[in-house]
Amino acid sequence: MQPNFFLFIYTMNTKILLITPPYTQLNTPYPATAYLKGFLNTQNIISRQSDLGMETILKIFCKENIKKIFEQGNQKNTNLSLNAQRILALQNKYLQTIEPVIDFLQNKNPNIAYLILNEEYLPEASRFEQLEETESLFGTMGIHDKARYLATLYLEDLSDFIIETIEPDFGFSRYAEHLGLSANTFDLLQARLNQPLAFTEEIMIELLDEKIKDFSPTLIGMSIPFPGNLLGALRCGEWIKKHYSQIKIVFGGGFVNTELRDLTDTKIFDYTDFITLDDGEMPILQIIKHVEGKIEKNELVRTFVLENGKIFFCNSKKTDIKQSEIGTPDYSDFELKKFLSVIEIANPMHRLWNDGRWNKLTFAHGCYWAQCSFCDTTLDYIKRYEPNTVQILCDRVEKIIAQTGENGFHFVDEAAPPSLMRAFALEVLKRQLNIVWWTNVRFERNFTADLCQLLKHSGCVAVSGGLEVASDRILKLINKGVDIEQVAKVTENFTRAGIMVHAYLMYGFPSQTAQETIDSLDVVRQLFKAGIVQSAYWHKFTMTKHSAIGQNPSQFGVIALKNENSPFANNDLPHTDPNGCNHDLYSEGLRKALFNYMHGIGFDVPIHVWFDFQTPVSQIPNRRIEKALKNQSTENETNKRIVWLGNQPVLRFYTKLKKGKPTEMAELVIHNTKEDIVLNINQKNALFIKNLLEKTSVFLNEKITFQNLKELFEQDDLGEFEMFWEGIAMTRLKEGGLLQL
Repeated sequence: MQPNFFLFIYTMNTKILLITPPYTQLNTPYPATAYLKGFLNTQNIISRQSDLGMETILKIFCKENIKKIFEQGNQKNTNLSLNAQRILALQNKYLQTIEPVIDFLQNKNPNIAYLILNEEYLPEASRFEQLEETESLFGTMGIHDKARYLATLYLEDLSDFIIETIEPDFGFSRYAEHLGLSANTFDLLQARLNQPLAFTEEIMIELLDEKIKDFSPTLIGMSIPFPGNLLGALRCGEWIKKHYSQIKIVFGGGFVNTELRDLTDTKIFDYTDFITLDDGEMPILQIIKHVEGKIEKNELVRTFVLENGKIFFCNSKKTDIKQSEIGTPDYSDFELKKFLSVIEIANPMHRLWNDGRWNKLTFAHGCYWAQCSFCDTTLDYIKRYEPNTVQILCDRVEKIIAQTGENGFHFVDEAAPPSLMRAFALEVLKRQLNIVWWTNVRFERNFTADLCQLLKHSGCVAVSGGLEVASDRILKLINKGVDIEQVAKVTENFTRAGIMVHAYLMYGFPSQTAQETIDSLDVVRQLFKAGIVQSAYWHKFTMTKHSAIGQNPSQFGVIALKNENSPFANNDLPHTDPNGCNHDLYSEGLRKALFNYMHGIGFDVPIHVWFDFQTPVSQIPNRRIEKALKNQSTENETNKRIVWLGNQPVLRFYTKLKKGKPTEMAELVIHNTKEDIVLNINQKNALFIKNLLEKTSVFLNEKITFQNLKELFEQDDLGEFEMFWEGIAMTRLKEGGLLQL
């Protein structure tokens, strides 16, 4: 997702405090404020940033505050569930272990892993019941990974206790999310805000107050990327308005950009002064100028303001900052070593979202495809495609590594362009950068086996992409630009290269029938059984106002139920689907089946077993994916560049008797990291190959295409090129890193 902005606070002298309110991720900071801080650096504007959610979590899960939580739980002991009663009974054990567990998840005191694996060390409640279902995976997990998984279950048990005893809205990443989801009016939020601060909110406000006193900002900006960040932002805004009325506040970010574009409800302005849409750089600059008295309100950019009790949208049509000029994201101020590496699911691909620290970057602004009918393609963060250059990307990578000491990167594009990924990988290898990275893609045919090999060599370890509904009919309706066979071929290319694959799955698309739902699940089963998809997640279709479906629902056979704009959140559109099945019926069965497939089991179980009601029989041929993979063919495209990833060869000439006659031969040896390639061929071919590998080295910029190669071979009168290209020697080199890109 294109990271964009935030909530803001300002006084004179322009010192800006950028905040991400609770809660997003435990393992890495959300990147919006880092992007803005990087841009503000280019303008010499003083700023500081905070992942207030992460800091609040650490404050909650310390011995002192867990003890307070248990004290409050004791007061409700008679009304608690059996699970909460068990946790309460084990409170001394929780108090003994909470801080060592947090240290361990921060990658401190790694030897505690051995204690955690001792079944008598961690207290166990209901979250540990799933261990029976995943025990088979622990054979392939290392000691520290298994311990981190158990420590995560332990924290989730404590989270369940907090939810039951003191704060029903608590959650590690979806705090009070239901209040922001489809909040057509501000009323539910207002009712929640009228209540006293909850225990965890008090902790959050204490931390916010400390930051304001320490930094004395003149402006505070808060990023609200998801519905689960909204209540936290409002609570912060409420506190600032009451205790620091001189500070101006700005809201922005993903939630604002999609949900509040038609805002008419004035109540939110009791908690903020400005609300910005889309990219935050230019709006921030103009807000700073306005607060300093340098420009009038009508010169603001994509900014809602309240004046005389009415909301006005100010948009002076300033040109947005170019991607080449926004600066390098700045991760300073974040206490990166304190973030928690957790493992919610043992699946190696699925865990990437929560395990380890990932620096966030984007290959490009917007989506190069931007045609999927369910996506918000009319919004700027999707429709305005502006790629970075590989030089800028790699420069930023180097700067961020120097700043953070971390070499892991998650490119958070809507869909990373294959051509730019190829150029980036080549530049990474040329600069000899040691990085680990992953990104989101479309499973399009340009991801050839050779391109996937290149990406792997540059440090790519995983990709995620939208398979959506695994039905060719619906994929056409979605306008995904792929079909099932193509997805199978591309995911196999990634998997064979050693790159893990995560598939985004969708159910409930307009006109989707029960038969298509079952058939889609069967395709997913076969993809997992073939080992070419390692992880996936089901999303139920939501019709949004800014998608092609939302703007023309009748074309997709659905009926929108909301005709008038809502005064507050106004993106999700309730609808009926007269041609489709009852999609909610299938949610649990789809989830259950996928859980088993991700753990490598249940492939031969009949699909109807996952559902507690009668379902259609799959009409997908049992070996559809297997046959699709067998039908793969490779074509030599004349304009493709030839690139050699390996080391340069060493030649030794010798004479060999063939049928009693001396033949000039050469031993060509390539010392690669895994194994040597040794070829014994005639001297002319050996010299041609040596010259080829030198000219096509990944460390050079010289572009030799397949057609160039063929012409050079024929100019040297070395024989039939096709026989040479498909021969044993070249086959070995292709396996060892000679690629067509």
